[in-house]
Amino acid sequence: MINLQVLTRELSIYLESQVRVGLFGSGVGLSLVLGVSAAYLCYYLSSIAKKPRLVAAGEAFRTFLEQHCPAVTDTYYPTIWCWEGRAQTLLRPFIAHKPIVQYTNERIKTADGGQISLDWFNNDVNTLYPDIGTRPTIILLPGLTGTSGESYILHMVQQSKILGYRCVVFNNRGIAGEDLLTPRTYCASNTEDLEAVINHVSSTYPCAPLMAAGVSMGGMLLLNYLGRTGQGTPLKAAVVFSAGWNAPESADSLEKPVNWLLFNYYLTTCLQSSVNRHRHVLEKIFNMDVVMKAKTIREFDKQFTSVMFGYPSIDDYYKDASPCYKLKSVEIPVLCLNALDDAFSPGHAIPIESAKQNPNVALVITSFGGHIGFLEGIWPRQHTYMDRLFKQFVQAVIEHGREIHTT
Repeated sequence: MINLQVLTRELSIYLESQVRVGLFGSGVGLSLVLGVSAAYLCYYLSSIAKKPRLVAAGEAFRTFLEQHCPAVTDTYYPTIWCWEGRAQTLLRPFIAHKPIVQYTNERIKTADGGQISLDWFNNDVNTLYPDIGTRPTIILLPGLTGTSGESYILHMVQQSKILGYRCVVFNNRGIAGEDLLTPRTYCASNTEDLEAVINHVSSTYPCAPLMAAGVSMGGMLLLNYLGRTGQGTPLKAAVVFSAGWNAPESADSLEKPVNWLLFNYYLTTCLQSSVNRHRHVLEKIFNMDVVMKAKTIREFDKQFTSVMFGYPSIDDYYKDASPCYKLKSVEIPVLCLNALDDAFSPGHAIPIESAKQNPNVALVITSFGGHIGFLEGIWPRQHTYMDRLFKQFVQAVIEHGREIHTT
């Protein structure tokens, strides 16, 4: 427990050493600064810094997490000057350090003639798992328009590197500069490409423990895959960050004026730019002029995504894309992190009651953190709370996974 008096005293010493002239040179000015700082610090410690809520129906799974993943019970201290969800969401891509990662690219063919780009980080120089055949492997799924170069992906690769694990990043079709060979892209509900990737990685290293981590839409895709495959997956466990649990609720939240201005319109233009790059392939079956007029993600999905994957309406697509309806069918251990102030996945849509019915599912819910934010520390350029949780969980599963199933 942080001692408020100690922090206030340290702040006072710092200010006295740094501030020499002007208003702060007087005792009145310094007292004012100390008073305001102490009041803000008191508010932060009482209302902002909180322990996450852990929802886990399975007693064995809960005990496993509490023993091997201290982040699920430790108080989360968001960056003191940037704790609000939208601010964290906007800041992370700009402030986060990008570790240097050397990938090896592989393209695999799909049954319909398309191709998927995989970026491998083999971690061959590690001494913890020198045998490539048994080296633990983590499949990473980026967000809506994300690639293997996103900061949050690079940090997960970095954490895996420390542990001696191998990573492979699943880049969706037509992303990361790849050509689109057929008039088909990707969506949150269609898991065919993910199944192909998981089976390919599993067959390449059949003796290696295999896990997966999904972020945002990548988390939705991973959850939908797990809900459909049940026990028929080679994955040992999975971890999901900032997934949109209920697609209609996410769309509603992102269409609120401030959220539309900050996030929705930008992401819509990113999606349009992505598909427009493949216009010569897609315009054979789509009116691309109409697609390019979309002003929201929902409009884009209505004109493009739902049509591409054969849904009668946008409502049908969004229902099928929502992992909340498939959570009961998940049959391997899955840890899911969400923040209550996530504009992309509103807190009221987190399926707490459904999670309580499945002993294989655990939810970690923070009060703050935004969407793929979870910044912590005074200058949060390095790892985040999300990164710490990722590292602790994958290591725990690899080294102590059998305990999850111990009653």
